[in-house]
Amino acid sequence: MALLHDVTGLYTIGQLARRTGLQARTIRFWSDCGVVPPAQRSEGGYRLYDAEAVARLDLVRTLRDLGLGLDAIQQVLEQRATLSEVADLHVRALDAEIRTLKIRRSVLRVLADRDSSTKEIALINALARLSARERRQIIDDFVDRAFAGVVDEDAALVAGWMRDLPPDLPEDPTSEQINAWVELAELVGDDSFQQTVREMVLSGEDDNRLEYGLNLRPLVLEHAGAALSSGIAPESAGARPILKRIIPEGLPTEEAAALIAWLDMVAEPRVERYWQLLSILKGHRPSPPTVPAFAWVLAALRAHR
Repeated sequence: MALLHDVTGLYTIGQLARRTGLQARTIRFWSDCGVVPPAQRSEGGYRLYDAEAVARLDLVRTLRDLGLGLDAIQQVLEQRATLSEVADLHVRALDAEIRTLKIRRSVLRVLADRDSSTKEIALINALARLSARERRQIIDDFVDRAFAGVVDEDAALVAGWMRDLPPDLPEDPTSEQINAWVELAELVGDDSFQQTVREMVLSGEDDNRLEYGLNLRPLVLEHAGAALSSGIAPESAGARPILKRIIPEGLPTEEAAALIAWLDMVAEPRVERYWQLLSILKGHRPSPPTVPAFAWVLAALRAHR
């Protein structure tokens, strides 16, 4: 049998094993799967392989080394799919696997930096592994509930901003981004936060106070922010002229009361934290906190108006 190749141009499994360095059982398994079928059998029933089978075996080994499964290789060999098509599918599968590994690494990095309970570990891992669609659905459900039934144009604009979540976590998320996503998911799942946002939405439905709030923001940051930096207390006499630059005097009592109620919601730290978390997830540095400036205006209004 050892001289069979010299006489017939055919190889036994043992000869193929010695020629290729593959184990005989591997060649036999591939042959049983139909990936490298024998050219014929000897009178004794031994499988014999020709030069074409040898070349086929070399290709199968190369594709297996690259991680392709036998089913995909069979499709290529039977010309049911091109090698380019199969390779493209495999590249995408590898990309997904690499991304999963990177997320796992990021999750482990987060867990290494904090003393997490078993429940928290499970939560962090589950949230980080959500698909982009599942992640977006959590935010969409929250915004849908908060803005349900409200058709005001300003509210629709804000709702769009609140939905502005990146389609997926970055390829290699930082610990800060993993933490931000976990915190965001916990925040939108908080019923009291949901109610706060809902009240803000409803408060602007009839009188366009959301639009007024957007116009008020730069004035608050400029003047109240400067007052905070200078240490001017909102209850002090020095706060009066500053407040006048932000909110005109002479507001009717009812409107002033409504504005105070609105500012009370604007000064809610969790609302601002929502926007900061979105910025972190987008890879941006969050803006400096503005709640202290709004709280200053609120206190000054209550003290002087």
